[in-house]
Amino acid sequence: MTSMEATIALAGNPNCGKTTLFNALTGAHQHVGNYPGVTVEKKQGQYLRNGLVFNVVDLPGTYSLTAYSLEEVVARDYLVNQKPELVINIVDASNLERNLYLAVQFMELGIPIGMALNMIDVAEKRGIQIDVEKLSGLLGVPVVTTVARSGKGKDALMKMAADRIREGRRQKPLVISYGPDIDQALIQMIAIVENHQLLTDIYPARWVALKYIEDDKQVLELGRKADPKAAGELEKLVKRLSDHIEVTIDSYPEAVIADHRYGFIRSILKQGVVTYQQNLNRLFVSDKIDKVVTHRFLGPLIMALVVWGLYQFTFTYSALPVGWIESLFGWLGGLAERHLADGLLKSLVVSGVIDGVGGVIGFAPLIMFMFFGIALLEDSGYLARVAFMLDRIFRIFGLHGSSVMAFIVSGGIAGGCAVPGVMATRTLKSRRERLATLLTVPFMNCGAKLPVFALLVAAFFARNEAMMMVLITVIAWVGALLVAKLLRLTVIKGASTPFVMELPPYRAPTFKGLLIHTWERTWQYVKKAGTIILAISILLWAMMTFPRLPAETIQKFEEQRSGILSVAPSDARKAVLDADRGLKLSGEARALKARLLAVDAGENETALRYSAAGRIGIALERVSWLAGFDWRTNIALVGGFAAKEVVVSTLGTAYSLGEVDPGDTQTLAQKLASNPGWRPLVGFSLIIFTIFYAPCFVSMVCIAREAGSWKWGAFSLIFNTALAFGLSVLVYQVGSALGF
Repeated sequence: MTSMEATIALAGNPNCGKTTLFNALTGAHQHVGNYPGVTVEKKQGQYLRNGLVFNVVDLPGTYSLTAYSLEEVVARDYLVNQKPELVINIVDASNLERNLYLAVQFMELGIPIGMALNMIDVAEKRGIQIDVEKLSGLLGVPVVTTVARSGKGKDALMKMAADRIREGRRQKPLVISYGPDIDQALIQMIAIVENHQLLTDIYPARWVALKYIEDDKQVLELGRKADPKAAGELEKLVKRLSDHIEVTIDSYPEAVIADHRYGFIRSILKQGVVTYQQNLNRLFVSDKIDKVVTHRFLGPLIMALVVWGLYQFTFTYSALPVGWIESLFGWLGGLAERHLADGLLKSLVVSGVIDGVGGVIGFAPLIMFMFFGIALLEDSGYLARVAFMLDRIFRIFGLHGSSVMAFIVSGGIAGGCAVPGVMATRTLKSRRERLATLLTVPFMNCGAKLPVFALLVAAFFARNEAMMMVLITVIAWVGALLVAKLLRLTVIKGASTPFVMELPPYRAPTFKGLLIHTWERTWQYVKKAGTIILAISILLWAMMTFPRLPAETIQKFEEQRSGILSVAPSDARKAVLDADRGLKLSGEARALKARLLAVDAGENETALRYSAAGRIGIALERVSWLAGFDWRTNIALVGGFAAKEVVVSTLGTAYSLGEVDPGDTQTLAQKLASNPGWRPLVGFSLIIFTIFYAPCFVSMVCIAREAGSWKWGAFSLIFNTALAFGLSVLVYQVGSALGF
C-alpha cells in the first residue's frame, strides 16, 4: 500500500462505540483539548500503519446535524469549516435504523463519508443479519464491519478510507422527497438562496433551505447577518409553510422532515438489507438485567451500593500511593528546609510551593482511582441506567430527564467538572429547565472538591471514609433537587417538558479504554495543580507573607528568644543551637527548645495575622465564627472562589507558615486533627459549605454565558454562598448545642 497522509473525522451517535474505535485506532498517539471558544472535549490522534498517516478527530457524539445542542454545532462546524478528507460514520449495527438518521444528514450535506458498521457481533447475537454489500450499494457509500472493543476490522476500515480518499470524487448531496408541501417550498427557497448566494460558500443551497425549515438557530442567525432581506423572505415562506402544515395535518415541518428521512431509511432496509432470526438471547439477557438494575425499589438500593463500592474501592486502594506522595513531598520540604537559607525564597518554596501544591498533588492517586471507577461505570452503560432511574425523581423537582446527565458530568457520583456540566444544559430546549439545571449542577462533587472532602474525611472521619463520602454525595444531590424546586416555584416558574432517552446495551469495558480515560482525566487534574493551582498558591502565599511585620515587632520576638536563652543552662543552650548536628537532647534542652518554638509559633502567627490575607480572614471571622470557621479557614475559602482545590493548598500554606515546628512532617490532615481549633463538627460544617458555596470562577463565567446574562452568574455567586453559609451555621450551632 502506498503512503498517504490525511485527516479523517469519526462521527456517530452517542454509545455507538465511536470513542472505543478511536482508542483502538490511535492508541497512545492521541491528545485531548477543547474546540476553540467552547468547552466541548476535542480528541485527536494518529493512526500509523502500512504507510498510512491519518490524523483522526473524534467528533462529539450527536444524533443530528441540526443545531439543537452544542455538540451538534461543534460537529457540524468542524465538518464544514475544517473539511476533513473523509468522515467515517460509526453506526451501531444492532440499532441500524436510528443510527442511519445521522448518516442520511451527512449525505444530504454532501460531504465524503465512509461507514463503519460497528458492534456487528452484538447484532449477530441478537439474530440480526445485515447484507453489507447491498447496504453499501443502496446508500452509495463504502461500508466496513467492525468490532471496536477487540479492534476487529480497524485495518480494513483504514484501507477503505485510503481508497475512498484516493478516488477524490465529490460526494453528490442526497436529495429526499419530503412530500408536496415541503418540496414545493424548497423549490422556492432554493431559488432565493441561490439568487442571493446566501451562505452558499458554507453549505449547499438545498441544505440551507432545509435548515430554515427545521428552525436551525445558528443558520437563521448567520443568514440574518449575511443578507437580512433574503433571510426575511425565507422566514416568511417557512412561516407560511408551518401554518399550512399545522392546519392540514396538525404537525410541524421538522416532524414531517424527520418522518420522511426515516421513511427513506426504511425503504433501504426493506430491500433485503436486514433480516431477523429467532436468536434474541443477548437482548433478553440485557432486558433481564435492566428489570433488576432499574427496578423501582431495587434500583436505587443497587445504585447506593454501587456508589458506596466506588468510594470503598477508591479509599482502600489509593491509601498506599497517597501515603507515598505525601512522604515524597514531606521529604522535599525537609530537604528545602535544611538546605535553603532562611528568607523569602525558602518560605516561598517550602510553604507556597511544596506545602501548597503538594497538598493537591497528594490526592492525585485518589483522583486516579475515582476516575477509573467512573470510567468503568460509564463504559459499561450503567450511568445511562442511573439517568433513567433519576428521571422520575427529577420531574418531581421541576427538572428535565436530560438534566441528569448534566449532573453526572458535573460530578454527580464524583470526579466530574461543573464547566462541561453547565455546557451540557444546552441539550435542554426549555429555558426554564436549563436555568434551573445550570444553577444547581455546581452543587455536585466535582473533581476540584474531592481533595477538600478527602482531606476533611481523612482528618475527622477516617473510620468510615466510604460511608462519609456516600453521605456527602446524597447531601449534594438532595440539596440540588430542593434548590431546583425552590427556583422552579419562584424565580423560574413554568411547565416541564417530556423526556425520552435510549438505554445503550451493556458492554464489558476494554482495559485499554479504561486506562486511556483514567489517564486523560488524571493528567488534566495534575496539569491544573502544576499550573493554575501553583499560580494561585504563589499569589496567596504572597498575600499571607506581605506586608511583613514592623521591625519593632520582630525585635520584640528576638528579645524574647534572647531572654529565654540568657537564663538557660549553657549545656542545654548549646545542645539546642547545635541540634542540626543530630545530638540527642536532654530533658532541659527539650524544654528549652519547646519554649523557643512557642516564640517562633507566636511570631509566625502574628506575621500571618498581619499579612493582607490574614487581615481579610480576621475581618471575616466576625461572622464566620457562627459556622465554626477561623481566620485561616476563611483565607482558604476566599481562595476557593478561584478554584476549589485551592482550599487544600491554602490550608497547607497557612498551617505551614504558622506552624509550631517548621520541620514538622505531619500531613495536613494530621495537623487539622490535632489542632485545638478543629473538631469533627467543624470539619463537617466546612464540608457542607464546600458542597454549596459559589462555583469556581470559570464555572460562573460559563453560567453567565449559557444563561445569556451576567445577572445569573452573580445570582449563582451570591445565592450559593449565602445558602452554604446558612446551612453551615445551622449545622455548627445545632451540633454545638447537642454537644458534638
